[in-house]
Amino acid sequence: MRKILVTGALGQVGSELIGYLRNIYGESNVIASDIHKKGKESIIEGGPFELLDVLDAKKASEIVKKYNVDTIIHLAAILSAVGEKDPVLAWDINMNGLYNMLEISREKNLSLFTPSSIAAFGPNTPADNTPQDTIQRPTTMYGVTKVAGELLCDYYFKKYGVDTRGVRFPGLISYEALPGGGTTDYAVHIYYDAIEKGKYKCYIDKGTYMDMMYMPDALNAITTLLEADSSKLIHRNAFNITAMSFAPEDIANEIKNHIPDFEIEYEIDPVRQSIAQSWPNSLDDTAARDEWGWNPKYDLSSMTKDMLEKLRLKLKK
Repeated sequence: MRKILVTGALGQVGSELIGYLRNIYGESNVIASDIHKKGKESIIEGGPFELLDVLDAKKASEIVKKYNVDTIIHLAAILSAVGEKDPVLAWDINMNGLYNMLEISREKNLSLFTPSSIAAFGPNTPADNTPQDTIQRPTTMYGVTKVAGELLCDYYFKKYGVDTRGVRFPGLISYEALPGGGTTDYAVHIYYDAIEKGKYKCYIDKGTYMDMMYMPDALNAITTLLEADSSKLIHRNAFNITAMSFAPEDIANEIKNHIPDFEIEYEIDPVRQSIAQSWPNSLDDTAARDEWGWNPKYDLSSMTKDMLEKLRLKLKK
């Protein structure tokens, strides 16, 4: 049975991943960690939890030794919109944090999963059906760190034999935890405002397509790739994965099928709009399907139905 350390465990992905992993591998075998304790009590009290700044390599190594960890899922990162406000911090956390986890994995022979992002692409990348292997010239610090991280993970596998694996996540949508400063965050907030206000003011312009995914599919992607046959992985790191591609008006129209009076307005944020326009409209995820059986379950319609149902229960509406 794996012993897994998850960094950034109280973020959007970690908040759901911890429970998901503990159901699979056992509560005592999944060690949640974050730089603070502000998050779901079920994560902090439902199994091992450690305070960890990923820039503190010594503390991370001590935690790995304490729990006899054999796998790290490294989620701690500064996201795109926040990263543009403080690019130096984004570089420090995203690159040096990853370097520390890679070094610990090399020294202790651990497996390492770390996600990349559609932010690793840029305006010169083919926008439609973006290939697995293509030009990557991102225009954000977050994107720069993701490309560098992909290459660094490849290097540690080829140079040292570290079992590194990862996916390029699209925008992730969840009812459990609010996102933490990404460009695709609107696709979560729109559901909250639809229920609470009946309208939403969108900072991304209509006609702006981006790849998206419902969180249950994202969690399944992590564990499926983690357990995949290593001999079948040609790319190993930074697999394109996707489930759906839509623009703000598409999600608004789908919400109207459930809330007919819902209204969407547009108040464009130039920074996030510029970021969004530099990313692909849709991804080609053939490599992930062929190499480890990637197969998402949710589309826009089924996700919207489930999101609204779950949020009404959560918000008591």
